[in-house]
Amino acid sequence: MSLESYLPILLFILVGIAVGVGPMLLGKLIGPSRPDEEKLSPYECGFEAFENARMQFDVRYYLVAILFILFDLEIAFLFPWAVSLDSIGLFVFLSMMAFLAILVLGFIYEWMKGALDWE
Repeated sequence: MSLESYLPILLFILVGIAVGVGPMLLGKLIGPSRPDEEKLSPYECGFEAFENARMQFDVRYYLVAILFILFDLEIAFLFPWAVSLDSIGLFVFLSMMAFLAILVLGFIYEWMKGALDWE
């Protein structure tokens, strides 16, 4: 086996290192040295950054985030179904309607329980 057969592997490793390390180096070179007040505000994570790690925090923020992800992931199932809608049969159509019905019932249940209300 010649050394030329290893060239694609070497290029793959070099591109992987460039993609992984390049943005960090670029950020260190041209990025700000300290984040501004907006970046450190509790808007992004729900509580003040750089405080005691054992402090109590509001779990509702994470509940809303998990519910958003749960209902947002349905799009991953809807796009392929919608693209192939003309070539699928009645069984697949009814299966997706059952999936959407269960999803809507779950959404209504969460809405009625008040899990989506922010006080």
